[in-house]
Amino acid sequence: MDADVRAIQLTVNGRKRHVAVEPRRLLSDCLRDDLGLTGTNLGCEQGVCGSCTVSVDGQTVRSCLLFAVQADGAEVVTVEGLADGGEMHPLQAAFWEHGGLQCGFCTPGMLMTARELIERNPQSDEQEIRDALSGNLCRCTGYQHIVDAIQAVGGSSDGH
Repeated sequence: MDADVRAIQLTVNGRKRHVAVEPRRLLSDCLRDDLGLTGTNLGCEQGVCGSCTVSVDGQTVRSCLLFAVQADGAEVVTVEGLADGGEMHPLQAAFWEHGGLQCGFCTPGMLMTARELIERNPQSDEQEIRDALSGNLCRCTGYQHIVDAIQAVGGSSDGH
């Protein structure tokens, strides 16, 4: 193996994957280009927009700010890993039912962020949801439908 390439192992969406990457290859590029998981979107590539958000060992991270070699041995969940076979994750269904989707570009990052929030605090109120989503930019929905969808899954509601 070339000295400028490292062999890493990731468990991605429950499946062990082996990939050879250059030390400076971003996790986002590894997921999209090397593993074909294009649900992880690239927007700003500076960690600002949140569209590349994935879960690494149970914590949401901006995959455009993490080198793939830093995730060696980690469990990674992408938006493709939310669905259970042909069954949408409850958050995916709620985004659909509540109009939390428009162009869909921010949706993967929003879903991954919402998943972690609901796992931490299923009864999050609107302000907690908005705070959690503050690192995810959306230019289409105005966020209210996304908040409504998350509240529908978490069980908290304040009249919307």
